Amino acid sequence: MKHPVIILAAALAVGSAAVAVRASAAGAPQRASGAGIVHAHADITGEGISGTADFTESQQATGTLVTITVTVKGLKPGMHGVHLHAVGKCTPDFAAAGGHFDPGPAGNPDPDANHPYHMGDLPQLAVTGPTATMRVATTRVTLSDGPLSLFDADGSAIVIHGNPDQGITGEPKSGVSGGPRLACGVIEKK
Repeated sequence: MKHPVIILAAALAVGSAAVAVRASAAGAPQRASGAGIVHAHADITGEGISGTADFTESQQATGTLVTITVTVKGLKPGMHGVHLHAVGKCTPDFAAAGGHFDPGPAGNPDPDANHPYHMGDLPQLAVTGPTATMRVATTRVTLSDGPLSLFDADGSAIVIHGNPDQGITGEPKSGVSGGPRLACGVIEKK
């Protein structure tokens, strides 16, 4: 399981370095899906919890890479599951965000099933102090148009859970994907 993570990290480092060299040589940022670099933002809120999630899509070789930076205050120390959810709503409660983002004819948005293969699955947020930050990159979603776009007909949200995502498939409502939803933010294009 560690090998794919190491390979992804190495690929991201090499890809990022290549993009930085090309960008500085060309004097312009790399373009995503022919439309330029795409940005999005979410204000994350919950009871006693506040934060932000910033999204940047950029071109990487022949595909796109979405970098997500999450900064949150008010969470209890420990590991917390973080997911992109299928619906861009956080009210009247966080259940309005629906299941995990997992489009397609074979998609399964059930939060506790099909793990860790949902398109919206992100790494855990490690909280060790009053503020927690994580920066991750994924090729599983896009901000630009297409079948993996977070901006489909009903939008998308980011949700932070009370417990760690165990990374395993479980029975519906078993809580293996992180349990209670503590904070939520609707993702909006900038």
